[in-house]
Amino acid sequence: MSAVEVDVAIVGGGAAGLMCAMTAAGRGLRVLVLEGANRVGKKILMSGGGRCNFTNTGTSPEQYLCANPHFVKSALARYTPWHFLELVERHGIAWHEKEAGQLFCDESSKLVVRMLLDECARAGARIETQAAIGRVGRDDAGRFELDCRLGRVRAARLVVASGGLSIPSLGASGFGYALAAGFGHAVLPTRPGLVPLTLSGRHLERLDGLAGVSLPVEARCNGRAFASALLFTHRGVSGPAILQISSYWHPGDDLRLDLLPGRDAHALLQAWQRERPAAELRTLLAEALPRRFAQRLTERWLPSRPMRQYAPPELRRMAALLQDWPLVASGTEGYRTAEVTLGGVDTAEVSSATFESRKVPGLHFVGEVLDVAGWLGGYNFQWAWASGHAAGEAVAS
Repeated sequence: MSAVEVDVAIVGGGAAGLMCAMTAAGRGLRVLVLEGANRVGKKILMSGGGRCNFTNTGTSPEQYLCANPHFVKSALARYTPWHFLELVERHGIAWHEKEAGQLFCDESSKLVVRMLLDECARAGARIETQAAIGRVGRDDAGRFELDCRLGRVRAARLVVASGGLSIPSLGASGFGYALAAGFGHAVLPTRPGLVPLTLSGRHLERLDGLAGVSLPVEARCNGRAFASALLFTHRGVSGPAILQISSYWHPGDDLRLDLLPGRDAHALLQAWQRERPAAELRTLLAEALPRRFAQRLTERWLPSRPMRQYAPPELRRMAALLQDWPLVASGTEGYRTAEVTLGGVDTAEVSSATFESRKVPGLHFVGEVLDVAGWLGGYNFQWAWASGHAAGEAVAS
């Protein structure tokens, strides 16, 4: 079988890979996308409850975790959420803003995948699924060689857009990290991000029976704070506030919750004591918090009595607990449910302008395979679009 000759081979048909493909092909290059799964864009399809939170209009470098925080600036500045939104609107995809800056499809995330495929087809990019890659090397002329079901693929440029380890059921693997290491790149330690936290022992027992209960909190850890919903699960805690803080939490770190975000707990307790002195604490807490959770608080942490019976120091202690409640997590749910992978290919060895390797000319890394992970809320897709677009322009220059 003769080799397939292309200008650019892209490993991975996710958000970053498809954006890179349509950009490079649109500039006249012969582009081949090799996707190991049976279809492209699987994470796009499942994101946002099937409606794809495709970007965030508030995107800035501040929402990204990277050992080199300056690395993300160039690509994000050159391909903004407004660029992607223009593409969405050009394809007639209806969208809405769910929360501040978070943009979702009105109908289905399938429309975003179809848009990317249509753009790739219009530009002439070739996409092959179920094309798991075996050996990767270089020939005597410096071209990259990849073995897959097509036979041998030769390319002047190789773009690694294979993603991270999160959600292996969608095909995630460490292939990109192994490929990078094989070419002499450092790969920073990886761990799950945007992931539910687990509890164990007495910390889990204290919250037994609360699965399904949700409430607004502010989660705080290592100098970061996120105000959003918390959801109790059978194994621990989830919800946006927990997913966000999980990226900054390590086992053993102090994690605190404000159970009454935006309110002054001490002033609230004082008002209850003044205005409703005969009412029990559990009754009043059930008006400010979910009833089942309020009941558990008064069973385990805040003994319930009529408000008139609490002395001022007790009110202060109770207020401090309500606004600085310790949550002792033991671990995470792991890559199985993590939305992103923290760590990855060291950005110190990759150009922030072209995403080209500083070690191997013609080798590029984009998207989640790099040591870049965004917050919840569309930021990771914006990174995929921006990094894919930058690499797509670079390979054509």
